[in-house]
Amino acid sequence: MALPVVAGVDGSEPSLRAVDWAADEAALRGAPLRLVYASLWERYEGPSFAPDVGEPDEEVMAEDVVRAAERRARRRQPAVHVTSELLPEEPEYALVRESRSALLVLLGCRGRSGLTEALLGSVGVMVAGHAHCPVIVLRGSHDNQARSGARGRVVLGVGEKPAGSAAVRFAVEEARLRGVPLEAVRAWRRPAHAMTGHPLMTGEPAHQGERQAAETLEEALSDVPDDLPVRRRTLEGRPRDVLLAAAHGADLLVVGARRHPGHYGLQLGRVPHGVLHHAACPVAVVPEPA
Repeated sequence: MALPVVAGVDGSEPSLRAVDWAADEAALRGAPLRLVYASLWERYEGPSFAPDVGEPDEEVMAEDVVRAAERRARRRQPAVHVTSELLPEEPEYALVRESRSALLVLLGCRGRSGLTEALLGSVGVMVAGHAHCPVIVLRGSHDNQARSGARGRVVLGVGEKPAGSAAVRFAVEEARLRGVPLEAVRAWRRPAHAMTGHPLMTGEPAHQGERQAAETLEEALSDVPDDLPVRRRTLEGRPRDVLLAAAHGADLLVVGARRHPGHYGLQLGRVPHGVLHHAACPVAVVPEPA
């Protein structure tokens, strides 16, 4: 049986945009779509229901939320097989468990206390930090750009261990499915002593850092098919800041997150955590083996 694309729904407008994106992803991949409603969601994020569902009052039932999401998905992608389930548990635990048997998980971005534009909600952080498959988080400030290739670019942040990277494979697949170019970005930093301005301590160290970044890019992209247009970029600066700038206006930013067996804390890393909170486009976090 084909693994599904999973979308977490709660009746909010961000979650319904996640349904749109998930329906498109399922159609591109020829996969089923599974909609999951975890009944304790409001405990964390508070009720904020979209017009499809009705008035935001306590009488709106979980079944109504799911039915509205199903209708929306079927209208958007009639050929996709859609199923749904209500789960009486915390949403982060439910979605992490769902990720064990999913192609990917889609989440809308919902912050707290009016900070949706700046900070990612707790559910999104927890799921992205523990999921067993790629997680795409749609930032809540965006217009509805869920259709594939809406802006024409997938951006990949290339990490320290590029060989065999799951993030690279995922980014390549997304770009090919959408028929858009891949932009691979590797940040590099100028050594501290190269910033002193002394004529004997500038130039070569910085060039060496840029060369190493270029070599890392080439290693990461060595298995990319020749028919996929790829732009390679080495940019000086902190990785988080470089990726945030590079991904402005992109369809999707893809980053990897290392998973350490036996470690039960949040496994995101500084760069994925930063871009999830501040990116100006949807973000895919792809689990990588340690």
